[in-house]
Amino acid sequence: MSYDPPTPPTNLSIEVVDTLNEATSERLRDVARYAESLAEHKEREARLQEEADEADIEERTNDLPDDVPAKATITIKEINDNRYYYWQWREGDKIKSKYKSPVNPDE
Repeated sequence: MSYDPPTPPTNLSIEVVDTLNEATSERLRDVARYAESLAEHKEREARLQEEADEADIEERTNDLPDDVPAKATITIKEINDNRYYYWQWREGDKIKSKYKSPVNPDE
C-alpha cells in the first residue's frame, strides 16, 4: 500500500473531492457503504425498468396488427360522444391512425 493519497476519479467534481478530503475515515467508510448501496439500488431500478419496458414492448407487439409499426402508441378519440382506441404513429410529416377497439367504460 502506498503512503501517497489516492488520486480521485476525474469525473468527480472539485466540491465532492474537497468534501471527501475533509471527512474523517469513519465518515468516509459510511459514505462508501452508502454509495455502494445506492449504486446497487440504482442498477436494480434500471434493470427492473428495462425489464418492464421489454415486457411492455413484447405485450404491445403481440397486440399489434401486421400493418401497424411497433413505434405506434394508443390514443383515445371521441366521436359522437363515444370513445375509441386507435393506434397512432408518424410517417414523415403525416400522423397515421388505425382503429383498435371501443373504450370500455368500466375501465
